[in-house]
Amino acid sequence: MSITSWVRSLPGRALKGLRAHTAPTRQGLPPKLPRHVALIMDGNGRWAQKRGLPRSAGHAAGVEALRDIIRACDDWGIEVLSIYAFSTENWGRPQGEVNTLMDLLQRNLLGELEEMAGKNVRIRILGDVSGLPAPQRAAVETAVARTRDNTGLMFNIAVNYGGKDELLRAARLLMDRAAAGEMTSADLTEQAFASYLYTSGQPDVDLLIRTSGEMRTSNFLPWQSAYAELVFNPMLWPDYDREAFREDLWTYAERDRRFGKVKKP
Repeated sequence: MSITSWVRSLPGRALKGLRAHTAPTRQGLPPKLPRHVALIMDGNGRWAQKRGLPRSAGHAAGVEALRDIIRACDDWGIEVLSIYAFSTENWGRPQGEVNTLMDLLQRNLLGELEEMAGKNVRIRILGDVSGLPAPQRAAVETAVARTRDNTGLMFNIAVNYGGKDELLRAARLLMDRAAAGEMTSADLTEQAFASYLYTSGQPDVDLLIRTSGEMRTSNFLPWQSAYAELVFNPMLWPDYDREAFREDLWTYAERDRRFGKVKKP
C-alpha cells in the first residue's frame, strides 16, 4: 500500500490523532473575501519528523489538507486558488523525495480530476511543463484539457515554477515581438507585460498564505503578489484545515488595503 493510500485509509479517529485541528474563534465568513488566494504549503517534512514518520508521509498528509482547502474555496466562492506544488529549486532535493512528489502530483491530479471537473473547477499549470517527466507532463496536460471550458474556481498549480524564471520568460517573449517589429517600447505597459505571465487574464493575488512559520515568499508569484496581504501561519501544512483558513481570511478582511494611497476620511 502506498503512503497516500495508507493516509486515506486511516479511520477518522486515527487521522484526527495525527493531524491537529483548529478551534474556530470567529463564526462564519468575513464580509470581504479575497478574489485570489496563493498558498505556500510548507512544513510537510517537519510534520512527519515530529511523528517519527518518513517525509513521504508528510507529503501524503499534505495532499489531504489541500483537498480540504480546495473544497473550501469552491464552497465559499473564492475565484482563484494558486498553490506552490513544486519549484524549480525543488529538483535539488534528494531523488527519493523528488520521486515521491512527482508520483503524488500524477496520481492525485488524475485521481481527483473527475470530482474537480464535476464541480466546474478549471485547472491551469504555472511553470515549465516541458521540464517534467513524461508521466507527469501527460497528467497535467490531461487535467488542463479536461477542465479547459469550466467556469468555476480557477485552480492554479505551480509546478516546475520559479518567479524569476516566469519574469524572464515574459521578457524574452516581449523582446521577440519587438525584434519582429510587432511592438515598440511605447507599447510596453503593466497590462501588456502581465499578459505574458502564466496567470494572464486572472486577478492579482489578494492574499498569500505561507504555513510553518517561515516568513518568506520563496520566489512565488512575485509580480502577481506585489500588493498581496501576507499571512505567515505557524501551523505545519498537514495540520492546516478550513477552520485555520477561515481565520486567515478574517485576518485578511481586517487589513486596511490602501495600495500606496491615503485612506479617505
